[in-house]
Formats: sequence, C-alpha cells, structure tokens
Amino acid sequence: MNDLYTEAERVFGVEVKWLEATLPLNRQSFPMAVELLHRSQGKIIVCGVGKSGIVARKIAATMTSTGTPAYFLHPADSVHGDAGILAKGDTALVLSKSGDTSEIAALLPVLRSLSIPVVAMVVNENSLLGRFAEVVLKLPDMSEACPYNLAPTASTTAMMTMGDALAMAMLNLSGFTAEDFANVHPGGLLGRKLLMRVSDIMVTGELPVVSPDTVLSRAVELMTEHRGLCIAVDEAGAIQGIFVYGDLGRLMKNRVDITEMSLGEAMIVNPVTVSGDQLLALAVQTMEQHGITSLVVIDHQSRPVGVVYLHDALALGF
Repeated sequence: MNDLYTEAERVFGVEVKWLEATLPLNRQSFPMAVELLHRSQGKIIVCGVGKSGIVARKIAATMTSTGTPAYFLHPADSVHGDAGILAKGDTALVLSKSGDTSEIAALLPVLRSLSIPVVAMVVNENSLLGRFAEVVLKLPDMSEACPYNLAPTASTTAMMTMGDALAMAMLNLSGFTAEDFANVHPGGLLGRKLLMRVSDIMVTGELPVVSPDTVLSRAVELMTEHRGLCIAVDEAGAIQGIFVYGDLGRLMKNRVDITEMSLGEAMIVNPVTVSGDQLLALAVQTMEQHGITSLVVIDHQSRPVGVVYLHDALALGF
C-alpha cells in the first residue's frame, strides 16, 4: 500500500512541476493570447486530437459556461464537412503537444482560407502549428508522469490549467457575473440560489391570520393546522406579531393557562419578515441566522401574503 501511495506522490510531483514551469514560459504570450481571443468577432473554435482533444472539449465547455461562446472541432473532421462550423471572424485555439500531427496539418489550411487567427498550445514552438500560430502558449519540454514517457498525463494537466486560465481571464474582461453564470446554469444549485425568489416557493392561500385579541388557545389550534405558525394582524391587515411552537413550549413550561390569555399577550412583536421578490438564498440565510424555521412574506403595506419555510428551501438544496 505504501508503494501505491509513493507512486501517487511521484505523479503529483511531476504534474506540479509541469504547472510551475508552464506559466513563466508565457509571461508575454498569455496576455497576447487572451487579447486575441477576447477580440474575436465570432466564435472561439477549440481543436485537438486524442487526449488533447478531450482537454479541448473541456476548455470549450468551460469558456461557453463563463461567457465566451466556444465550440470544439476535431481537426480530422474539419476536412469532412464539419468545417462548416467555421466562419470569418472566428478565432481558433489549437492544442497539440507535438504540433506536427497529420490531423493538425490538415486543419491549418482550412483556418488560413478563412483568415482565422490561431492561438497554439504546444511544446515545440518551431513545429508546423507553432510556426502557423499568431500566438504560441508554450508547454515545457519535460517528461510525462507516465514512467515510459508515453501516455499524455502532465502535459494534458498543463493544457487543462492553461485553458482554465484563459477562460477566467476572459471572464474578467467581459464582466461576466455570478448572475450571468446562473442564467446559463438554471438547473444547477448555483442557478437556483441566484435565480429563485421567495415567491417561487412560498405557501399562499388561506393563511393562519387572526387578530391579536384572539384567545391564545384558538391561535394554538391555527398554529398546529398551519405548520407551527400563527400570524397576528391589525384591522388594516398589517402584521403585528407571530406565535410559533417555541413560544407555546415556553408558556407550557411555566404552566400558563392559554385559555385565559390573548394572542397579543404572548406573540413575538415586530417579527422578522421578508418580501416575495427577495432571493430565496437570502431568506434561508436570515432564518439560519435567527434560528427560526419560517418567515412571513409581506407586501409593501406589511400585509402577509405568504409563508416561506426553511424545510421547503432545504429540500431544494439550499
């Protein structure tokens, strides 16, 4: 088992060294690459073959999800119809460790015919790809983590990290925000947290609303019928207070006769409330900070229009 862990340490060490060596090689070229990609009037086309192609797909996906429209194109397919995705105004990011594969050689004339500028990610800047590119992001000429120096390992890690760096740099240039991210990830947890409002899940309809003069025993009945909450309102319908299970527990502990007390005498005055258009995530944060499990939702005249429950929000992953 120790030998297995030692092997893991060796691989991690090799890949960390690759990462540490990559960025200093591109002190001048990285900003140039970002500017060239950012100035693109069309799409970013990300290309690669084999393991580099898998990394290229991921880079394209990361760029697209962070505000930079990008598409993956396999170089071999570029001469079999898929070049139709290309258009003048696009910019290409081409990944290849050697820069001299036959697939890359077939792709470059297609890019030239459409005047598509190229950012190359390559070890050998004097390769066919390196010579063709407007900007070269150089990878170090070092051994892979593979003990036979054959399987792409550390080189693809460096490519992946460089792609992430490009995507994040362009995100900053474009002013892409967390809200923008949510809009392109509406089904994800972040999307829900940044898009869902209290009104999306609040309980409406017949609310447990009564006058503060109501006998407390009646308020308790309503509370048990409505998930542990009773709301006191004035004649105009504006909220005056609430009564919850915790309040009942304190009264019972002190042996208070709830048939001889009004709701107004026992309720929490000026309770924490929320508006329907507030982000649900903020409402959850408020409930957690105050140690409560529900919030009354009010309109602009402080009238209850619904109730949002912590349990309902947690069930959605908040």
